Amino acid sequence: MIEIRRILCPIDFSDYSRRALDHAIAIARWYESTVTVLHVFSTAPVAAVGPGPVVLEPIVLTAVDCDQLLADTKAFAQTESAPGIAIEAVVREGNTAGEILEQADTMKAELLVIGTHGRAGFERLLLGSVAEKVLRKASCPVMTVPRRLPDAVPAGPVLYKRILCPVDFSESSLHALKYAISMAQEADGQLTVLHVVAHEFEYEPDVAYHTGMRIGDFLKQREEVLRRRLQETIAGTHEFCSVESLITQGKPWSEVLRVAGERQSDLIVMGVQGRGAADLLFFGSTTQHVVREASCPVLTLRRG
Repeated sequence: MIEIRRILCPIDFSDYSRRALDHAIAIARWYESTVTVLHVFSTAPVAAVGPGPVVLEPIVLTAVDCDQLLADTKAFAQTESAPGIAIEAVVREGNTAGEILEQADTMKAELLVIGTHGRAGFERLLLGSVAEKVLRKASCPVMTVPRRLPDAVPAGPVLYKRILCPVDFSESSLHALKYAISMAQEADGQLTVLHVVAHEFEYEPDVAYHTGMRIGDFLKQREEVLRRRLQETIAGTHEFCSVESLITQGKPWSEVLRVAGERQSDLIVMGVQGRGAADLLFFGSTTQHVVREASCPVLTLRRG
């Protein structure tokens, strides 16, 4: 149903990026993709010591340095490789997030897989500057792989046996559903399609005034309408994979995380709405919370 021919996986030689590469390679198995392993050497300036004012000079790699970094990147990739998977290594210099995004555009990547370092306290709110910038600005689908996740490659060719896809019937969420169906089909897995009804009404008199109904009757009627719409949305999906539909109530991000935990989901696939000025800082409150808190990989997609 979908094609993923070119996968980009940035690495920094850490265990976090090693786990991300595991998942990139595992997905490449399914879709017969080429995996590009990218290492970006940051050219952050350093202070030049000497008489007079402090001068900041950028770090410049020599040709020998570049050759060594490329060799290290290839060696790193080969330790996680699997038979039959085409892997290429690339080294770039510059701003890490900027170079990742430029490489994704240059190679027309159809998936970008990046590891998140995971943080506590204030740093956790920022997710990590590189991952955050990539999530906000990448034009292709992005899979974030959290820390402490088991390696994917040794587990065999089947991953993501339990996939959760939240939908709000927007164009972006329906686009994400196509990916979720395809991946569930490849894994012969279980797909749960979730719609969360947000609590919007606090005062029963207001509901009674505008609708002529008690709030309990109104919410019951609205849920029934949504249930029929959800069934229409997943109609025909049973031909491709095992699927269940689920409607819950509460805060969308909290319910997504709760259901993912209860279902022991291996992957969350979700659409991201188009960006406004505020979204450039916070790439969608639901997506933001889910990516920060999820214990499984999260695949985020812009609207189709």
